Amino acid sequence: MSKEDPFAFRFDCGAVWLNLLATRGRTFSADPVERLSTPGRLAEWLERCELSPALPPDQDDLDQARKLRETLRALALATVDERPPPADAVAELAAFLAAYDDPVRLVAEDRLRREPPATTARALARVARQAVDHMTGSDRLALKSCPERDCRGVFIDPPGRRRWCPSPACASRGRVRALRARRDATASRPNEDHSPAQ
Repeated sequence: MSKEDPFAFRFDCGAVWLNLLATRGRTFSADPVERLSTPGRLAEWLERCELSPALPPDQDDLDQARKLRETLRALALATVDERPPPADAVAELAAFLAAYDDPVRLVAEDRLRREPPATTARALARVARQAVDHMTGSDRLALKSCPERDCRGVFIDPPGRRRWCPSPACASRGRVRALRARRDATASRPNEDHSPAQ
């Protein structure tokens, strides 16, 4: 069985903005995995999301993408935990969106398309608006976060049955830990004497 590439982009969280959060793996560990390591990697991610801007991303764009990602992460976790959002994250997101108005211009080609964003910032603004729509409407009720403490990845789980994020590593670690806990609980129980009464 091949080992999962820790630097591979994840596109299985249920929405583009959640896939942006997944560009940093094991976020809360001592050794997080940065998948947006260069402007070229950001360009690749945007292309896979069909958000390639007319101008390729530069280092400033990369810094902005990472900052937006962490702002959205703070708001997403607050949404999942049903607690008030951090005021600084709300202010940062509002300021970012106010700076990048992005009117919808449709293009009629082989399928309905939206005009490509002119810049990386405008592409990120589209991602941010999707996040806002998701977190402020009833769709927020389908959001869930991975219980693995080093991950806490946010994903969509409409049926409410998924326990871990889509990463196989989180599910594997969680199942192993649960199995060990069951074994430890069984081993720590005093032996019951089932001998017949005298």
